[in-house]
Amino acid sequence: MRPQDALATALLLTAAAACQPAGQNSVEEGAGVIRPSAAALNDADLEDLVRRSYQYVAMFNVNNKFALDESSPMTTRGYNRVFANTELADHRFQAIARPNNDTLYAMAMIDVTEEPIVLEIPAFDSTYASLMVTAYDHYVNIPMSSRLGDFGEPTTMLFYSERTPGYDGGPVDGVDRKLEVTGDFVSAVFRIMPHAAEPARMQRNLAAMRAIDVMPLSEFRGGAEDELEYVPWGSPPGVPRSLTLKKDQARFPEFGSDLEIFEDRLLEVMQFVFNHTTFDEDDELDAALLAAYAPLEVEPGRAYDPRAVPALDGAAVRAVAERVAAEAVAKMRDAEYVAANNTKIFQPKGKIALDLQVMMSVVGPIGQPASEAVYQPILTDDGQLMNAMFDYEIVMAAGALPPAKAFWSLTLYDSEGGFFVPNDRFKYSVGQNAGYRLDDDGGIRIVIAANEPPNVPKENWLPVNRGDYELDVQLRQYAPDLERYATWSPPVARRLD
Repeated sequence: MRPQDALATALLLTAAAACQPAGQNSVEEGAGVIRPSAAALNDADLEDLVRRSYQYVAMFNVNNKFALDESSPMTTRGYNRVFANTELADHRFQAIARPNNDTLYAMAMIDVTEEPIVLEIPAFDSTYASLMVTAYDHYVNIPMSSRLGDFGEPTTMLFYSERTPGYDGGPVDGVDRKLEVTGDFVSAVFRIMPHAAEPARMQRNLAAMRAIDVMPLSEFRGGAEDELEYVPWGSPPGVPRSLTLKKDQARFPEFGSDLEIFEDRLLEVMQFVFNHTTFDEDDELDAALLAAYAPLEVEPGRAYDPRAVPALDGAAVRAVAERVAAEAVAKMRDAEYVAANNTKIFQPKGKIALDLQVMMSVVGPIGQPASEAVYQPILTDDGQLMNAMFDYEIVMAAGALPPAKAFWSLTLYDSEGGFFVPNDRFKYSVGQNAGYRLDDDGGIRIVIAANEPPNVPKENWLPVNRGDYELDVQLRQYAPDLERYATWSPPVARRLD
């Protein structure tokens, strides 16, 4: 049977369920376990469900991996904690697909389920810095950016959601800014240009990164609990702020790969997401998502009960998710699609179409909007996919360098995972912070090769391990000149025979 022929069976009603007399609405599954039945999803229903879920599944994984994944070199080891990565990411960093290797990351993983959280933000001595905040809905907010004149002075920012108890959104002494977030569990990600070629300046920025801190509002105010209107810290109540990582992990459904969740526990994860996300009934995408899940007994405010929800055919759901993901990657390699949409991705709620939301959730979550950064895929001159069996060159003349007001970088990934290609030089990108050298005429030639190429500065060589696997190259432009970008022609990769 072809996979598409099996999609209509995604909502499994056992043979007994299919033969039930009219009026019965449950089926027996296993020893005494009763599962409700529902109208079977047809192919279009299932595809719609997967597409509308992808942004939430992707960010459930991304945010929880940042906070809770013990194996990640950049984990905060719990919510309401901060991790400052004072070295550029390398191939061991696999928390998200297609990370950058040109800015330093600092992450504050914030949980506002018990009370508001205050983020203490130092000043930065950097040409480029930004703060990006993203909840499980994967809508991207940039509350602070050096492009907007921020980060010149220390700042305090208070985070809360509509579910945060004991806070009405009013002013708080000592708090400079307030941010109502659309989810209870959010990533607050700083990107800081390190100025690696200026050691003293870089050290100032590293010290500032280490000074980023989060704390519950009650602690920030320094008052006794009986003087405050906020419930005691704890999830569930009574658990102290200093949760162990294991106790913190136990509060959540298990994270993993996107495809794994689609196959094994989509309804459990989405029920958790629904309970910790703010939905707007007037928002078209929100309304359609809630409508898609209503027949599956998943809606905001319900407790997940595996006995009370219909059983999904996980293999069929995964098959659709795999196809949706493959289509998203193909779009990234379509020059016309990229040209038409590259400045429309990573937007706030209400500012982005579903197909773009799906594409960016598959290809590389938690990027920034075009006002902050443009992510330009580098395609080949012959339209073929890059493969590590061959070497390639990317050439830009002085007048054709990327129109970035802050800086640009070009980064190499393996296509399958979207991760850096391991190499002994720990060299994954070419740019101001990872190293590059312009030609005498102001242009640049970058070579992707297994062996060091002759007559190419080492800074401009991106090493690969020879093998039959596909490669992706992404050109980032920070604080881009969007007027110039509209007429700028991106470079192409040419195979070296």
